[in-house]
Amino acid sequence: MKCAFLFPGQGSQAVGMGEDFYNNSELAKSILDEASSKSGIDFKELLFTENDNLAKTEFTQPAILLVSMMAYKLFESEMAIKPAYALGHSLGELSALASVGALDVSDAVSLVNKRGQLMADACKDAEVGMLVSLGLSDEDVESVCASEREAGKQVWAVNYNSDGQIVIAGIKADLVELEPKLKEAGARRAMLLNMSVASHCPLLQSAVEPFKAELEKVIKDEFIAPVVSNVTAKGYSSKAEALELLPKQLTMPVLYKQSILAIDDEVDCYIEFGHGNVLKGLNKKLTKKPHFNISDMASLEKTIKELEAL
Repeated sequence: MKCAFLFPGQGSQAVGMGEDFYNNSELAKSILDEASSKSGIDFKELLFTENDNLAKTEFTQPAILLVSMMAYKLFESEMAIKPAYALGHSLGELSALASVGALDVSDAVSLVNKRGQLMADACKDAEVGMLVSLGLSDEDVESVCASEREAGKQVWAVNYNSDGQIVIAGIKADLVELEPKLKEAGARRAMLLNMSVASHCPLLQSAVEPFKAELEKVIKDEFIAPVVSNVTAKGYSSKAEALELLPKQLTMPVLYKQSILAIDDEVDCYIEFGHGNVLKGLNKKLTKKPHFNISDMASLEKTIKELEAL
């Protein structure tokens, strides 16, 4: 059986995520405790108590990656299934790299903490945001954004999630002006997201080289399976390719839809690791293949039983 392992990105976070793993698994507890020790972030407080930090990208990113890796490591300890491909949505591509052995978990946690800091710093002098458009084709959204950029606005289509769902990033005031224009073009809905950064667009250019320098310190040339790049929707399996593609990911669109369509004929199912089931919702519109998600001990047990029955 060939499985693609999937990892969610920013926006999937919630207070309490990972707590069931932590309370019921010594392995999960050791992963979280090691990550806290190495990064200097108190993940028990960040994940399990009400706080303002979980909404800040420099903390959101390591929190999401850590919970995804707790889910993955628990699954790995129970089943011998190796991925045919690993892929993630934005930040999730770093989780995917950790799942195939190209990053140690604690290194990946610290790396995405730094990634979040660099992204926040790149956006600190401008009021930025992200907006989701529902019901318009890729081409129509791109056309509206291009017209706005010709008029001096800073807006870009950045996340190709599924047919009719595209996220746009840019200057918040420009996004507010964009909303009615998308609706005029036929969008069923256009709404601002609760995001403090403008991901995957040229506004993050200043983060590219510093992030590449941080990545180079920890990335390994050890891939048990290819990772599908958000930038190209193609698999890669070397340190050199990771160093080329991941920094570009900061300023280029996430081709999630294209990535799933590119590998769908080569896999039998998808397994999503991490809080919630955001990617399951996207995949419903993209593939008929079975989709499992592991977000707590009950879903881990359920997924294992269902996979064993296939």
